[in-house]
Amino acid sequence: MWAEFSLTHAWLIPLLPASAFVLISFFLLSSPWLASRLAIVAMGSSFLLALGAAAAVLTQGITVEAPFVMKTVWFSMPGLSVDMGVLVDPIAATLLFVVTLITLLVLIYSTGYMAGDPGYCRFFAFISLFAASMLGLVIATNFLQMFVFWELVGLCSYLLIGFYFFKVSAREAGKKAFMTTRIGDFGLLLGILLLQITFRTLDFAELAVKVPAYVAENGAASLTFIAILIFIGPVAKSGQFPLHVWLPDAMEGPTPVSALIHAATMVVAGVYLIARSFAIFSVLPGALTVIAWLGVFTALFAAFIALTQREIKRILAFSTISQLGFMMLALGVGSLTSSMFHLMTHAFFKALLFLGAGSVLHALHDQADIFQMGGLRKSMPATCLMMGTAVLAIAGIPPFAGFFSKDEILVAAAHVSTPIYLLASLAAFMTAFYMARLFILTFLGKPNPHNHPHESGLSMLVPMGVLAVLSVVGGIIPFAMGFGEWVRFGPAHHAGIDWAVAGASTVISLLGFALAWYIYGGGHTRSNDLTIKTGALYTWSFNKCYVDEIYQWFNRTFVGGLARLSFWIDIHALGAVVDNAWRGTGAAGSEMRRLQTGQMQQYAAVMLSATVVLVILLAALTGSLVKGGQI
Repeated sequence: MWAEFSLTHAWLIPLLPASAFVLISFFLLSSPWLASRLAIVAMGSSFLLALGAAAAVLTQGITVEAPFVMKTVWFSMPGLSVDMGVLVDPIAATLLFVVTLITLLVLIYSTGYMAGDPGYCRFFAFISLFAASMLGLVIATNFLQMFVFWELVGLCSYLLIGFYFFKVSAREAGKKAFMTTRIGDFGLLLGILLLQITFRTLDFAELAVKVPAYVAENGAASLTFIAILIFIGPVAKSGQFPLHVWLPDAMEGPTPVSALIHAATMVVAGVYLIARSFAIFSVLPGALTVIAWLGVFTALFAAFIALTQREIKRILAFSTISQLGFMMLALGVGSLTSSMFHLMTHAFFKALLFLGAGSVLHALHDQADIFQMGGLRKSMPATCLMMGTAVLAIAGIPPFAGFFSKDEILVAAAHVSTPIYLLASLAAFMTAFYMARLFILTFLGKPNPHNHPHESGLSMLVPMGVLAVLSVVGGIIPFAMGFGEWVRFGPAHHAGIDWAVAGASTVISLLGFALAWYIYGGGHTRSNDLTIKTGALYTWSFNKCYVDEIYQWFNRTFVGGLARLSFWIDIHALGAVVDNAWRGTGAAGSEMRRLQTGQMQQYAAVMLSATVVLVILLAALTGSLVKGGQI
């Protein structure tokens, strides 16, 4: 009964946290305890409803081909009718579970992490709206409804990244995220408009029927262009090259915000959009090729940058970009199952990594440089153990969660393209290396005498403990239960481990661990030597391949140049026209003013003269007409 109720009332899942946002914003901004508890209760209720909806999907035979849909007319006009409603299938159910669970754990963690913060109530209001926006996006039945929530997600990211608005860096990071994602949103909006023009519908179910028929009749060229426009949206939102630059700076917000953005909300929205509209992309091999190659390049590019970063959250940010590249790669090679599987497991261990980083920063009073840490395993044993679990999971060591999902991606890539598989394997090696580097420099080695760390409280450790358990069993349990037979596109994916690929990837990860231990395990001497020997490569990686500098140069040269040109035209061209116009008008007025003397006699003379002239002209005209025989 609960499952049936949850399914038919799935609209409550985003509505409950949205209601919490309204209540906190208008009535509870001066009541921290009530604000936080209301947000937690609302999200906990949404989590229970999400579990019920997932149970209904499992027990009632709801599939990707036969989803549960409940909708009504949103607005209608001649030639256009748009619905809004709820769509629940295995893909949506997976995201509902992940988003509600991670958000609930982040909210509980935040009661300890944000304690005493002046913006405590505002924080819980924004997080509630953020989660509501993402949940509304997940259950959308069409592109337009999804786009509305897509934009709300972007707004919330701006509010939360710039949460500490009194800091210049936070304000700039918020604006950077907002403006960068607007580029992708423009492409997405163009793609949505072209879909409406071409098919007269934006409904996902209707497009799944019409698109293959259109491609069979008209070819894939025009639709590939539309698909690439749609893909630009996820490129920005999910931090794919070259629109990834906002994501590392998103760490300016509170650490729980980073955990939520990187694990379960904004960045996975782009991956979910491609998965939801996979019926379009699946019949467009050109578009899938673009997605696959951009995904693997992003995975490798971001991993290369993460190798040399020093700030703990920045390393994790580039790690997220790399892992999102893996998810996009999986979609590009046609494996929706492995992409969604990795999205879920990544949410578990990436949220744990960020919350663990928050625990470390909380203990070290925001000291973020991993080279200034060291030896924290003694003073923070619980955090050390759970962070170690997450590191093993993201590196893909069996039987941790990342092993099952990452290897599914590698297997899918190996079946489609050997070069893509080899590049993805190299990215996996780099992932193991930089995560081991982070763990060694943070928790092992000699303690820094200037630090006085302490273990976090239960409000922070309990959510981390739940995520640590999920980082261990969150891969093997879904794998054993036939995740690929439930979350899929096309024929069911029967579970089975390709031991050749799995064994090779495990060895690769262990080699990454070994190299990190060799360089950083014995102190910083070898790392200093390596920095000197690698020279340009190290500089290139540490400076993030100068992508931000390239954008700044482009802004100064082209955008600034266009602004200067527009200014010159405004002043010297358009301004000259306007100036000459008013000068000419003034001169004409000055000459005509001479006619206005104010003497009645002169006005009377002019009127009499004009009358005489008119009479003469009329007489002459009348005479010519009579003479010509017209009268």
